[in-house]
Amino acid sequence: MNIPRLGFLGTGWIGRHRMEAMVATGAIRVGAICDPSPDCIADAVALAPDARIVSSLDDMLALGLDGVVIATPSALHAEQSIAALQAGAAVFCQKPLGRSAAEAQAVIDAARTADRLLGVDLSYRHTAAMTAIADRVRSGALGDIFAIDLTFHNAYGPGKPWFFDPAQSGGGCIIDLGVHLVDLALWTLDFPTVGNVEATLLAQGRPLQSGSVEDYATAQFRAGDTAVRLACSWNLHAGRDAVIEAAFYGTRGGAALRNVSGSFYDFTAQHFTGTQAITLAEPPDPWGARSAAIWAEQLAASSRFDPAAEQFARSAEVLDRIYGRQEGLNAQDARPRP
Repeated sequence: MNIPRLGFLGTGWIGRHRMEAMVATGAIRVGAICDPSPDCIADAVALAPDARIVSSLDDMLALGLDGVVIATPSALHAEQSIAALQAGAAVFCQKPLGRSAAEAQAVIDAARTADRLLGVDLSYRHTAAMTAIADRVRSGALGDIFAIDLTFHNAYGPGKPWFFDPAQSGGGCIIDLGVHLVDLALWTLDFPTVGNVEATLLAQGRPLQSGSVEDYATAQFRAGDTAVRLACSWNLHAGRDAVIEAAFYGTRGGAALRNVSGSFYDFTAQHFTGTQAITLAEPPDPWGARSAAIWAEQLAASSRFDPAAEQFARSAEVLDRIYGRQEGLNAQDARPRP
């Protein structure tokens, strides 16, 4: 059996972590590495000493690789993904797939046309806690889900300047953190139609102005018959490193994923019935790069387009509406509403 050869475009902490997880599956080989930082290259080569070091995506694609793993700034995701797909390579991309729904849909269309596997690193789906909750929602154990509360407060902000330029990032804490939460809600409910979207976006406690990005946001919308509430932030005085929760309330019970003691990595899941709570999952759970490992194994089995990728634009569509963007507007032309 031929083992797929992958190129890793961007080998900072996230890219390198995904590389390590994919290599550990034994399902892929690292064919090439590209990063502007010599230190990041050196760390990646320690994991894959036989990999070629290249200076650009074009040089990487010229090697005829089976796939490309993209962990670069958000403004580059769609363009780089489309270039790789059009060259015949499968793609695993960091979130967000695009700065807007239009960009995300363009990548999906390119994957379908090329008949190549497309994956997005929506990692929270693959926590043991979220898997347990989704199983109970879909089995009907919680009854009809009528409300979902989503929270992601990060006591820190991003460390790179491009995060604060809407033309490069597509937005602030909503597209950085909220994309995971919106995806969890829609994925768990099997992607129902979304309506009645309302949002409040703030920057340093004041209404968001053109040319800046939000560091605190609340939103609400309906996903099918379910009322969804979302809150997320950077640099909030939260009294801990992070507050992360996805709570699902149904007519027969409830369930919630919650982080433990402010951790970004440790989660519990509980099933609620009245005042009773049963633990479904708890740490330890090495979930961080599980989505990357699953994609690598899927690629080894088949490089063909997976129709499940059609849903990757659904969360981006909700984010566009939270930002008040017109349908189909390119992210670089978008102006988040106050």
